[in-house]
Amino acid sequence: MSQVLATQQVTSSPFLRALQGVAQTPVPFWLMRQAGRYLPEYRALRATAGSFLNLCFSPEFAAEVTLQPIRRFDMDAAILFSDILVIPHALGQKLDFVEGEGPRLGELDVTKLVYDADKLSPVYETIRRVRQELAPDKALIGFAGAPWTVACYMVDGQGGGEFTRTKIFAYKNPEAFDALIAKVVDATVAYLAAQVRAGADALQLFDSWSGLLPEPYFTRWVIKPAQEIRSRLAKECPQTPMIGFPRGAGGLCQHYAEQTGFDGIGLDTQVPLDWAVENFGKGRCLQGNLDPVLLLTGGDALEQGVRGILDAVRGQPFIFNLGHGVIKETPPEHVALLAKTIRSHAG
Repeated sequence: MSQVLATQQVTSSPFLRALQGVAQTPVPFWLMRQAGRYLPEYRALRATAGSFLNLCFSPEFAAEVTLQPIRRFDMDAAILFSDILVIPHALGQKLDFVEGEGPRLGELDVTKLVYDADKLSPVYETIRRVRQELAPDKALIGFAGAPWTVACYMVDGQGGGEFTRTKIFAYKNPEAFDALIAKVVDATVAYLAAQVRAGADALQLFDSWSGLLPEPYFTRWVIKPAQEIRSRLAKECPQTPMIGFPRGAGGLCQHYAEQTGFDGIGLDTQVPLDWAVENFGKGRCLQGNLDPVLLLTGGDALEQGVRGILDAVRGQPFIFNLGHGVIKETPPEHVALLAKTIRSHAG
């Protein structure tokens, strides 16, 4: 499906209108990790797929997983079911997901990294299938990990911890680390542009570990790569809005918002909404930022948390989300309560 056709299909999307700077009532919502282990239908399909990578790279399975939460909860946007580490995989670094332990990546040799777009062709087929199934008012979000976050896994070889090994390498060898970041930037631009060509209506860049970097490294390895990705995609896919999510950035969110040029800025739980609206939210779409533990808790605590966020952004272009992903133990009934509370809130 062409980008033009995909854009025409979602002109009624509240999610996309919010990213254009138009306040919506009720506010649109989707959730990070909305397709995942908290849903019994996901767990059943995951068992059938056999491995996590099989699930990601089977268009039939991945499309079904992407659509499951939309059927249940009627979110305003579906997000492609995949993983940020498909980029190292496409660059030639060995990738496995060990049950109960998470990702394991092979030895890194930056000089041998070569992007192979064909390795990601199943992802684009997934997008085509999902876009065909989605209603016209539902947006499809494509995504990638930001270069700093992806590089953390590539250097450390696994997740968890504070990525101290990556930071030491980057601090000691900044030019070598720049070379790694540059390769990830190039691969990310190619990957995201291909997602748009396949039918993605919007894109999100996840910088899950941006909060690990102080200045001036935050500017060097978080802001500047994001600037380059946004600038290049604006030329290749000029009608496609982008959201940047600099998790853990704190006060540096303002610099990130002002310098990257993203249409929307995702906020984690620690960012005060009134501060964000006042300092960089005027006319810019913000996204966030309910504590995932409130969703896990449910009941009055959840409803109060949702209403507090919605009151804080009244009249502001806004997309409701969590400050991070859905916790796997979250009862689906709590997500249904979240949806009901958002839909019933007076604008």
